[in-house]
Amino acid sequence: MAVNSTAIAVLLVSFLIMIMLRFQIAYAVALSSLFCLMYQGLPLTSICQQMVKGINSFSMMAIPFFITMGCLMGTGGISEKLIALANACVGWMTGGMAMVNIVASYFFGGISGSAAADTASLGSILIPMMVEEGYDDDFSTAVTITSSCEGLLVPPSHNMVIYAMSAGGISIGSLFLAGYIPGAILAISLMVGSYIISKKRHYPKGEKFSIVRLLKQLGTSFWALAAVIIVVFGVVGGVFTATESAAIAVLYSLIVSVYIYKGLDWKGVWKTLESCIDTLSIVLILISTSSIFGYCLTTLHVPAIAANLIVGFSSNPVVIALLIDLILLVLGCIMDMAPIILIATPILLPIAQSIGIDPIQFGIMIVLNCGIGLLTPPVGAVLFIGSAVGKVKMEKVVKATLPFYICMIVTLLLLTFIPEISMFLPNLLGAK
Repeated sequence: MAVNSTAIAVLLVSFLIMIMLRFQIAYAVALSSLFCLMYQGLPLTSICQQMVKGINSFSMMAIPFFITMGCLMGTGGISEKLIALANACVGWMTGGMAMVNIVASYFFGGISGSAAADTASLGSILIPMMVEEGYDDDFSTAVTITSSCEGLLVPPSHNMVIYAMSAGGISIGSLFLAGYIPGAILAISLMVGSYIISKKRHYPKGEKFSIVRLLKQLGTSFWALAAVIIVVFGVVGGVFTATESAAIAVLYSLIVSVYIYKGLDWKGVWKTLESCIDTLSIVLILISTSSIFGYCLTTLHVPAIAANLIVGFSSNPVVIALLIDLILLVLGCIMDMAPIILIATPILLPIAQSIGIDPIQFGIMIVLNCGIGLLTPPVGAVLFIGSAVGKVKMEKVVKATLPFYICMIVTLLLLTFIPEISMFLPNLLGAK
């Protein structure tokens, strides 16, 4: 295997320099790939070919549909219904509003699939409510941004679709099923951290638990939660593909938002679709440009080189698994989620498989690693959104988030070393 070290250096060094200079990630990926191809004297038509190839997939069409579904339901009056349901479930506990925030994120994540949408939608409602009830603003913001990462694990998550494509077309239905228990464990971990802090700071409890109120809120929220049932069980049951389920979910969310919850009129629908286009353009540009970068990595044999380096560092599977997590966490500090999945999956997945990690389990690991990256400076998008929504300085939010980083790392380690957490539902339901 001939290794062109200089071409690899041109690709990676130019990319890192542009990242440090705060280039947009899509430009950094595309330009570093361009420099690499030019250095090797390869035809630049490869750029167009790989960009088209990156998004020319029927399964990839699920991503725009899932994003559109999240936008419609996020602005269609769903947030208030899910907050009320979460309050009926856990609002009676010490630090009740923090618990409501975490549980509402679990419910809302199953609809939006986006940590950013969760933070913007729920945060704009819950952070002022928490502050009004006596919670510190930095704590309220920290709870909001960390719990938003549950939405990355709880299906339907468009990031899981991106991973499935990057991993060579593994079962999207299995990935969807695999996310439920890890998402619940992350929620429980964050609730334990919130409870400890709430006890220490004497944060208030909510109203006493009422089964009647819970059943009433379940009835009200049924139409929102049914969207998840349509998508997940439709795909797992083989009724339709992920792309078909996503298209049906868009139509369903439109009906629910306009005619049942009446949170949107048709004028509001068009405004929501306009904002969707902005998000979609960013995601699809990232996917297409990352495809060029991935092509350069593959032709330069970088995945094999990286595998040899990591395995050469240690033959201990525990050390290798920890090293994979560390690499992903570091990447999360400097890159956005989609390009990490697209670039790192072909490199790290074969290494993970060599130590017995299932591709489904690895998908959950990489999604949570990237989710933690969304909360870390200097590129943490959700950190910036939370700071803006909560009107709290970013430095203050980071400090308040430190205990929750520990909760998330503990969850990550559990997912890394206990495969049954991720694999139980796929194996049980035979979706794998």
